[in-house]
Amino acid sequence: MRNAALVLGIIAGLVGMVVGFFSYGYTAFIDQYGEIKGMAEQVANVELIRVASILSPLLAIAGGAMARARALWGGALLLLSCAGMYYAFGFNVFTMFPIAFAGVAGVLAIAAGKPDEPKAHF
Repeated sequence: MRNAALVLGIIAGLVGMVVGFFSYGYTAFIDQYGEIKGMAEQVANVELIRVASILSPLLAIAGGAMARARALWGGALLLLSCAGMYYAFGFNVFTMFPIAFAGVAGVLAIAAGKPDEPKAHF
């Protein structure tokens, strides 16, 4: 289960980086060039989008990387990443895979008890 959490967490982080890159770029583009009514308007909370664009994929990759050695900490980071992406970006066609992968990886990492390694976290 720890290996699955590692792989799913890293994939969630990489796909989340793509979503974050475009979200951050969109807010910067609107700041630079202005809004186009009905087509391209600024989001309500720009700082939330920008922070989540950087922090959520980072947490997913870090949580996935930690899942083998420290499954509880890695799982907590993965679940925080999942919640951050859902809160900032919502659940849509672009975010469904990073949110789902980070959530499943977080649950798998937390559920990884004694069977994988002799050093369990509970």
